[in-house]
Amino acid sequence: MPQDPIKVEQTVNAPAAKVWQAITDKDQMKQWFFDLAVFRPEVGFKFQFVGGTEENSYLHLCEITAVEPGRKLTHTWRYDGYEGNTLVTFELIPLEENETKVLLTHTGLETFPASNPDFARKNFEAGWQHIIGVSLPAFVEKDGTAFPF
Repeated sequence: MPQDPIKVEQTVNAPAAKVWQAITDKDQMKQWFFDLAVFRPEVGFKFQFVGGTEENSYLHLCEITAVEPGRKLTHTWRYDGYEGNTLVTFELIPLEENETKVLLTHTGLETFPASNPDFARKNFEAGWQHIIGVSLPAFVEKDGTAFPF
């Protein structure tokens, strides 16, 4: 039975262009998200990375399915050797000149094996809350300047 999607919403003090760069540039992504060997925000582009718990790491296999430059990025999210295929969507909504609402939606979690506790909904909720609510704002809100005092 389909589950409600996970939705995480966060307003960041950064322009949408800066946030878009953070979610699409592999060098920036490794500073707040995952370290990807290659990444291009192009429909059909496939990428992978390793992530998971301290006890178990998983090879994530992903493919870009939709791109609206500066506004929306959707990709599949599945694990090598396991059933299930989900979709992750990042949406950027400019609010003010230097404010952007980030909405992350993750659907299809019910397709993952319920027998694996690492794939429990609560783990995805906690992970996305940290990534979107803590890691991304900390990265995009820093101004990049250093003061010598």
